[in-house]
Amino acid sequence: MSIEIKNVSKFYGPQKALNEVSFSINKGEIVGFLGPNGAGKSTMMKIITCYIPPSRGEAIVCGMDVMENSLSVRKKVGYLPEHNPLYLDMYVKEYLNFVASLHKVPNKKARVEDMIEMVGLTLERKKKIGALSKGYRQRVGLASAMIHDPEVLILDEPTSGLDPNQLEDIRSLIKSIGKDKTVMLSTHIMQEVEAICDRVIIINRGEIVADKGAKEIQQFEDNRQVIFVEFEKHISRSQLGKIEGIKNSKKLTDTQWIIEMNDEGDIRKRVAKFAQSHHLLILEMRIEEQSLEEVFKKLTK
Repeated sequence: MSIEIKNVSKFYGPQKALNEVSFSINKGEIVGFLGPNGAGKSTMMKIITCYIPPSRGEAIVCGMDVMENSLSVRKKVGYLPEHNPLYLDMYVKEYLNFVASLHKVPNKKARVEDMIEMVGLTLERKKKIGALSKGYRQRVGLASAMIHDPEVLILDEPTSGLDPNQLEDIRSLIKSIGKDKTVMLSTHIMQEVEAICDRVIIINRGEIVADKGAKEIQQFEDNRQVIFVEFEKHISRSQLGKIEGIKNSKKLTDTQWIIEMNDEGDIRKRVAKFAQSHHLLILEMRIEEQSLEEVFKKLTK
């Protein structure tokens, strides 16, 4: 178990930022840690990375307690915070050499070159960090978080400021890293979670409200069945109302409808039976899953 959180609470004076939070993350998992602003995401990440202590409970990283073995834990963890702290007057290569020296990285020169290539900084390597765009600064931060080859990578808004092409590159990089490391990332971009993560943890007001696989969470607390159906010719809402158990229907065009039912049983069979009895040809029919964004809104509003 790379990360194990047991009943962790965190207080800032009278304010409770985390309330008895528990979860665990295995090696090789990429986990999306989601929540609205102020939900406790950054607080939890700062506890895991030893920036702040928990008020109560245990946080164990790579088998070590973050309170008792803070320095040892930091050697195993790479951290890219939401507000990326960089020395703007240093050159890219100079800065990465500096970070590698702090971590006492062996073969420092070769490792710095590898990281520059890995995160796509080759053309920017001789520039001062202050002269870089926000997207390239994020790449420098990501390189510095990974330069000591950590077992656990904690990324808070890792793709902030990246353009679509850069997004694709960094997503591919994170997915490849996650094959043999533990990656925990926080983001407000739901498409990013769907593209990268194996699992999703949603936190709201300091408490875990969902912890499921990235695919499973789309069925979270949702007993409804929703399908898209396109008929060959015009059909009215009153005609659709004859389908057994139909709850709601939404007209897209004269021939296209979204149909919703709440009871059990395959809705597609009922629609097919209805179409056959009314001599209607179905051109297309597919199940419509709720999006991760919809689940997020339900659980955090």
